[in-house]
Amino acid sequence: MEQRRLGDQGLVVSALGLGCMGMSWAYGAPDDAESIATLHEAIERGCTFLDTAEVYGPWKNEELLGRALAGRRDRVVLATKFGFALSEKGQVTGLDSGPEHVRAACEASLRRLGVETIDLLYQHRVDPNVPIEETVGAMAELVKTGKVRFLGLSEASARTLRRAHAVHPISALQSEYSLWQREVEAEVLPTCRELGIGFVAYSPLGRGFLTGEVKRAEDYEAGDSRKTHPRFQGDNFDANLRLVAAVKELAATKGCTPGQMAIAWLLRRGNDVVPIPGTKRRKYLRENLAALDVALSAADVAWLDERLPVGATAGERYNPVLLSILDR
Repeated sequence: MEQRRLGDQGLVVSALGLGCMGMSWAYGAPDDAESIATLHEAIERGCTFLDTAEVYGPWKNEELLGRALAGRRDRVVLATKFGFALSEKGQVTGLDSGPEHVRAACEASLRRLGVETIDLLYQHRVDPNVPIEETVGAMAELVKTGKVRFLGLSEASARTLRRAHAVHPISALQSEYSLWQREVEAEVLPTCRELGIGFVAYSPLGRGFLTGEVKRAEDYEAGDSRKTHPRFQGDNFDANLRLVAAVKELAATKGCTPGQMAIAWLLRRGNDVVPIPGTKRRKYLRENLAALDVALSAADVAWLDERLPVGATAGERYNPVLLSILDR
C-alpha cells in the first residue's frame, strides 16, 4: 500500500483509509461481525488509516473498533473526533468544543477504543460559541501529555484553519470532497497546501451516489441518513444520475466500476489527499481498494473535470439542520 504524508509533523497514513461510520450509524442496520471482519481484512491489505468519532452510534463505533483492534493496535493509524454535545441517552443537543469537553471527550474515546494514545484527533465541527484558539489550545495540551499524537479539524473554513494552525500545527483537515462536491478546491484546499496541512476526503463516493447503484431517498430503509439528503430527492436525483453517467462512461473504458473511477480521480488530486471511503462489508472494501490500480491520465482527469465541474451537482449536500453547523 502506498503511504501518504498528512501535514509536516510526521503523520504518515495509507493512501486509502477506511471510514467506519456506516458500521454503526447512518446507513441502515449494523452488522458487527461483518464489520469486524472488514476491519481485519482492511488491516491485512494495508488499509490501516481508520476513521471514527464519538458521535457515530453515538459511542458504538468507537467501542466496535476497540474490540476489533485488540492485538492489532500497533498496525493502524487511528483517528477519532469530538465536538458534539450529547445527552446521556446519546441524543445530539448541539455543539461543544469548550476546553473541558475536549478533555473529557478525549478520555472517553481513549477508554472506548481501548488505547493509550489517539493518533489523530479532530474537532468534528467548528463551534461558533468557542474561539478556535481555545479549542486548539486544549487539544494541544493533549499532545503534550501524550494522549494524542496529531491534531486535525473537520469542515473548517480557510479562515478557521489559519487561526487554528497559528496556535498548534494542524496535520489534517477532513472535509467532504468528491467528483460531486468540489467546493474545497476554491479556497480550502489551497490554504491547506499553503500551510502544509494534509487533506482527508470523506464521502468520496457521494454517499454511494457515484457508484451508480443508488435509490431515491424514499426507497432507503428507516435509519438511513440518505432519506433526508436533498441530492437523493425528486428532480435532484434525476439530474445527478445524468452526472454519474459520465463517470460510468469513462469507467467502462478502463474496465473498472464508477466507484473505483471516483476514488481514482481523488487519488490523482495530489499526494496530500487521502480518501476514506466507508463500508461495513468486505465486498465493497475489496472494490474500493482496487481503485488504487486504476490508471488515469491527465487527459482522463481533465475529461471528468469538464463533465463534473464545481457546482454541477443538483441540491445541497446536507439537509438544512446539518448545513447550519458547517463553518463556511
